[in-house]
Amino acid sequence: MDNVSFPGNRIIVIVTSIIFIVSLFTLAYVYEIRFENISNFSKCAISSPSSNITYSLPIIPSAEEIDIRIFIGIPTVADKYERRHLLRLIYGTQPVVVGAKIDYKFVICNLTNEEQRILISLEIMQYNDTIILNCQENMNEGKTYAYFSSLPDMLKNEFDSVNPPYDYVMKCDDDSYLRFPKLVEILRPLPRQGLYFGLFVSCPVPEYCVDFMTGMGYLVSWDIVEWIKDSDIPKKHLTGPEDITFGDWIREGHRSKLWYNDTGYMYDYPDLRPDNHTMLVHNLKTQDRWIRALEFFNVTRDLKPSKLYHIP
Repeated sequence: MDNVSFPGNRIIVIVTSIIFIVSLFTLAYVYEIRFENISNFSKCAISSPSSNITYSLPIIPSAEEIDIRIFIGIPTVADKYERRHLLRLIYGTQPVVVGAKIDYKFVICNLTNEEQRILISLEIMQYNDTIILNCQENMNEGKTYAYFSSLPDMLKNEFDSVNPPYDYVMKCDDDSYLRFPKLVEILRPLPRQGLYFGLFVSCPVPEYCVDFMTGMGYLVSWDIVEWIKDSDIPKKHLTGPEDITFGDWIREGHRSKLWYNDTGYMYDYPDLRPDNHTMLVHNLKTQDRWIRALEFFNVTRDLKPSKLYHIP
C-alpha cells in the first residue's frame, strides 16, 4: 500500500503549485507599481525642478539683520476695549519695515473688577499685547514712571541674547495714530544713547515754564530708561502733568545729549498732511476722527479683491 501512487493527488499538487507561482508573480507586479508610484510621489514632494510651483516658509529676520529695535507703550484704561481693538487693527496691518523690530503693548494699571479680570485675561491669552502695572489707574500721578521704570526688569529676561533689548522706548497716547515706517525713517540716523525725542514745547504757561516733549508721543533711548529705574530724581517728582514731569526728570538729571524736536511730522487733528510729512496724528478722540484720518492715508489700499466680499 505504501508504494501505491495516486494520479489524482499529483494533479492537485501540480495545480496548487501553478496557482502559487502565478500568485507570486501577480503580487510582485502589483507591489512594483505601488513602490514606483510611491517613489515618484516622494520625488515630486521633495523636489520638482520642472514644476512652476514653489513653496517657501516665512522669512524671519535674525538678530543680526535687525538694525533698530523700538518698544512702544500705549497708556490706556482697562474699560477701553473698543479702542484697543481698533489700534490692534491699525498697527497689525501696517507695512513691515525691513530691518526694524517694533513691538507695542497697551499699558494699564491694576484691574479693579471681575469683568476686567476676565475680559482682559482673554485679551492677553489671544494677543499677548498688554502690560498691567502695579499702580492705581491715573494719568498724572506716577503711571508714566511706573511704566518706564518697570521695563528693564520686564524685558531683560525675554531678550537675554540682545543687549540692550531695545534701542528706544516710546510712550504714545491711545488717541494718536503712529505710522511705523516714518518713525523708523526718522530714528535710524539718530544716536542710540542720550536721545529725548518728540514734539518740543517751550514754556507753555507761566506756572509750567519748562521745556518738554508733548505727551502725544515721546521717546527716549534705552540708557535713559535704565536711568529712570535707578535714579532718585523721578521718584521724588511723580505728580503733575506727565509730559512736563518727564521733561523735568531729563533736564534735572542731565540725561539727554540731544533733544530732538520732530517739528512738522507730529501734529494734532484736524490737520492732516501727506504721507511723507506725517509720523503721528494726535487728538483722534472719536471714531469719526479715526475714520477720516485712516481714509486720508488710504490704509486699506492693499486690500486684495476676493469673491468673498464686495466693497465699493
